Amino acid sequence: MKMFLKLVMNVAFITTMFVNVSLAAELSADELVKRTADDVLNTIKSDKDIQAGDQKKIFALAEEKILPNFDFDRVCRMVLGKNWRSATPEQQAAFQKEFRTLLLRTYATALGKYKDQVIEYKPMRAEAGAKNVSVKTQILQPGGQPISVDYSLVKAENGWKVYDIVIESVSLVTNYRSQFSSEIRQNGLDSLNKKLADKNKASGV
Repeated sequence: MKMFLKLVMNVAFITTMFVNVSLAAELSADELVKRTADDVLNTIKSDKDIQAGDQKKIFALAEEKILPNFDFDRVCRMVLGKNWRSATPEQQAAFQKEFRTLLLRTYATALGKYKDQVIEYKPMRAEAGAKNVSVKTQILQPGGQPISVDYSLVKAENGWKVYDIVIESVSLVTNYRSQFSSEIRQNGLDSLNKKLADKNKASGV
């Protein structure tokens, strides 16, 4: 899990998830990823405050542009699995709140690590009318090996939404589910929610 999070925080793949909501409804899944990446990477390159590590700007950017492009209910249900179905509405709401903040922190950190990486897009293979697709990319790093980053998207009423990200064949959802299920099994969902809340509070988000 730590290795996966290290990859997340050192590769600016998260920037491909930025997009105007009205624009997202009109684009195919692969067009959404590519157009958004081009737009956001140019924004980051031109914003000296973000390049200098302005945390307020970085978090605001992630809050406004990244998280709205996730099917967040689906992500939470997948991450908790059977524990979601057995949770009370209050526990579900608490988990959604703290997990959302956790993702915000992770993605904001990734933005702050951007160092001129280049995104290469693979041809998308999907049947006509498919509602669930994968957009495959590679992150090309100066002086480093390419890193494969695949986005799993589902077609929603207002456009394509991301529900998982797979880095070097390792799924974000699967990793969090494994980590969280262990804590829930040992101490319960309330304990997990408290630990997430404590970490989020300590980070100052």
